[in-house]
Amino acid sequence: MLKGNVYNVTDFEKRFERIEAVIFESSSTASKAVAQEIAKLIQSKEKLGEKCILGLATGSTPKALYAELVRLHKEEGLSFTNVITFNLDEYYPMEPDSVNSYVRFMKELLFDHVDILPENCHIPDGTLPKDEIFKYCNGYEKKIEDLGGIDLQILGIGGNGHIGFNESGSLQNSKTRLVALDHITRVAASNDFSGLANTPRTAITLGVKKIMEATRVVLMAWGEGKSNIIREAVEGDITNQVPASFLQEHENAVFIIDKAASSKLTRINSPWLVEKIAWTDQLVRKAVLGLALSLNKPVLMLTDADYIENGMSDLLADSGPAYDINIYIFNKLQHTITGWPGGKPKADDTHRPERATPEKKRVLIFSPHPDDDIISMGGTFRRLHNQGHEVHVAYQTSGNIAVADDEALRFASFVVITTISSKLEVLKPGEFMMPP
Repeated sequence: MLKGNVYNVTDFEKRFERIEAVIFESSSTASKAVAQEIAKLIQSKEKLGEKCILGLATGSTPKALYAELVRLHKEEGLSFTNVITFNLDEYYPMEPDSVNSYVRFMKELLFDHVDILPENCHIPDGTLPKDEIFKYCNGYEKKIEDLGGIDLQILGIGGNGHIGFNESGSLQNSKTRLVALDHITRVAASNDFSGLANTPRTAITLGVKKIMEATRVVLMAWGEGKSNIIREAVEGDITNQVPASFLQEHENAVFIIDKAASSKLTRINSPWLVEKIAWTDQLVRKAVLGLALSLNKPVLMLTDADYIENGMSDLLADSGPAYDINIYIFNKLQHTITGWPGGKPKADDTHRPERATPEKKRVLIFSPHPDDDIISMGGTFRRLHNQGHEVHVAYQTSGNIAVADDEALRFASFVVITTISSKLEVLKPGEFMMPP
């Protein structure tokens, strides 16, 4: 069984969670742990003279996992000769040699670097005529059944909770089939296809039923962007609006997540609701602000009853009454508000977070994207400049990811045409001549 290396937790601490969730410090560490589990499974099957049937996923989530499996093969002699794989899905239509094909993805990240037999690699066919897909999907499932089912299924999770391409609304008994992709899914993939207009609208996916029939299911998720859907899938009700929540009914399923993806789980986000804790300034501030936001009340209007009814009676007992805690947090907040982000000249800012001197500063603003500086902190940017500071911006990307190639080419063509047109000399109606 996998063990996380961030928190050693008790069943009591995880009582809000309806499925096992193991938290790792980083996605790299987590990926290596999953790779070790797969390696041990392959080797144990090999000793028994059996085939190891793996269900594989694509996307950014399992990339580090595949890299570690390749390393285990090349450096530690892990053999894949007894491995048979079935991939979850493929876009439709999709040529296997396309840059966005999952066939190409799997070859480049795993299959071409290990000793797996090519005939043992199965990926849904994105080139089929549409009227042949139903029969093909039934055959895909039969291959899995004839081999005794999937031993270990790797999953990622979409922003809407999809597993494979089983989008919101998929049923627990859904079979392998052609599906329409959710708009959220297509937007997430649109950068890879140079814009939403070029992103496939359909895909072939392994059904939920076959995923649930796997002996072991490991769902991996990284980053804060997945934290909300992880909380819904792990702590929420089982619903077809979040297909990953179906895994709560699996007898041997686990969510492998990094610290950022776990941030909205109750034991991480609101530990005071789980057990008695040591109240640090940071936790007090987080808890009180969260309480005020959830009740839609000003901090100064929170009452003893509000604290008690929302699992914060320990804080009240340690530092109460509510009025004193409210005043303390209010003052903390007040001291973070300033019209002088670089420090106010000749002022005593002892109780504020910024220094009073030097009066003029050199400021470097890091912007993840070329418009984030204006969108996210334009007011602060302008105020720093107006107050006489020397302001510089460091853009951390060129912006090409957010601008499709065809859009860039269109504007480049417009510039070229405009430049040429400006140099044309009109001789007479209908006749033009380029200058020498």
